Amino acid sequence: MPDADRLSLDVHCALPPGFAADYWSVRLVEEVSECHAVRKSVALPLQRALDRGAMVTVHAGAGHGYAATSDVSGAGLRAAFERAFAIARACASRSLIDARSLPRPQSRGTYASPGIDAPRRSAREWRELLMQESVAAAIDDRIVDWEASVELREATHRLVTSTGGEVVQRYRLIYPHCAVTAHADGDTQTRTLNGYRGICQQGADEVLARFGFAGCGRRIAEQALELVLAPNCPSGRMQALLMPDQMILQIHESIGHPLELDRILGDERNFAGTSFVTPDMFGTYRYGSPLLNITFDPGRPEELASYGWDDEGTPAEKVYLIRNGVLERPLGSATSQLRAGLPGTANARADNWNRPPIDRMANLNLEPGDATLDEMIAGIEDGILMETNRSWSIDDSRNKFQFGCERGQLIREGGLGAVVKNPNYRGISAVFWRNLARVGNAQTMQVLGTPYCGKGEPSQVIRVGHASPACVFDGVDVFGGVDA
Repeated sequence: MPDADRLSLDVHCALPPGFAADYWSVRLVEEVSECHAVRKSVALPLQRALDRGAMVTVHAGAGHGYAATSDVSGAGLRAAFERAFAIARACASRSLIDARSLPRPQSRGTYASPGIDAPRRSAREWRELLMQESVAAAIDDRIVDWEASVELREATHRLVTSTGGEVVQRYRLIYPHCAVTAHADGDTQTRTLNGYRGICQQGADEVLARFGFAGCGRRIAEQALELVLAPNCPSGRMQALLMPDQMILQIHESIGHPLELDRILGDERNFAGTSFVTPDMFGTYRYGSPLLNITFDPGRPEELASYGWDDEGTPAEKVYLIRNGVLERPLGSATSQLRAGLPGTANARADNWNRPPIDRMANLNLEPGDATLDEMIAGIEDGILMETNRSWSIDDSRNKFQFGCERGQLIREGGLGAVVKNPNYRGISAVFWRNLARVGNAQTMQVLGTPYCGKGEPSQVIRVGHASPACVFDGVDVFGGVDA
């Protein structure tokens, strides 16, 4: 675990003599990571990293400034305070927002991931577990590549404010992964365990058990062989039953990013793009069918982006962004809420100590409905089940999209049929979500996510959680590969 003592120095003692800022905060972060991997039954070198530093924020009159440092000693923080103060003073007459109107959080408390102090496996134990799955995957000469890996991250975040706030949040994260590639008759297909790092949760070994990691090597290899010998997905307009490991990317790209308020306000136009959503839509716009209920929920313990407070110290709570298909509120932090005059969420987030917080998705979930998986399949006359995202493309306003999945299975007259490869579909965000026809119950739901959501200038790559049930959509434009 990160050593919290290294982040526990008295920040007030680091203030420069006579420091006259109106408000300040210090966000100290320490994160350790390690990655264990076995590829083609050969153990790869262990990767370990330690990252530690602090971000100082200062309000002075109308201006505000930031300064980051990897030197968390008293002298290092003092120098950062001086730089941030100088920047705040320099930009006061040119600031987009008057810093005197910004919230000045004074939250106090702690947060910890489930299993934060549970026993840890040794490097040898991880290597033995991964080797077992790797060896089990080599079942056929047509298996040409295979890998099992796990990435582990543990972090301590401490936020101290001049208003008396102090929040300490401790995280334990695990990302298990398995992938197998098969080649036959000029075609190559890869099958994974819930996509690339799609399994990413807070917790300890219970995460492995939750997703059936033990035994996944052979299971994934068998599915890779099945895919490489399968026919291509047919093309046409039909019903699509999307499983949770595809739904999370659909939610992420066509709901999460369009609802980020800084993007709506134009801040991301140069890099990550804008949004088809406009401020006047909130409260009236029909984003999807009445079955669509989307929540921002940082309180689900095992989900990847759960926390007690965002990186500015705003308390986090579950709120609806879309309720019964109608758009209610954006993903906007306190600063963006002030600019837009719209309610938002506690989602000012930074990917590390050397970046300022910006509007980011955290846990963005589709609330379950009442249909069982069997009922959804039985209700489809002509359609396809798709699972596990493998490709995505969406325009810079997050409107028109195209997604590909690893595996498809035809549904005819209410029954599952042949497995097909290269299943893809495309659409327009609002039209697609308005065609949401059935939502699976809690038994069909999975808690997944991505550790690698990119946005911001300078770039930030952050952790995002998504939970979703399986869902049925009407009138989907489905297409496949080209048969030889």
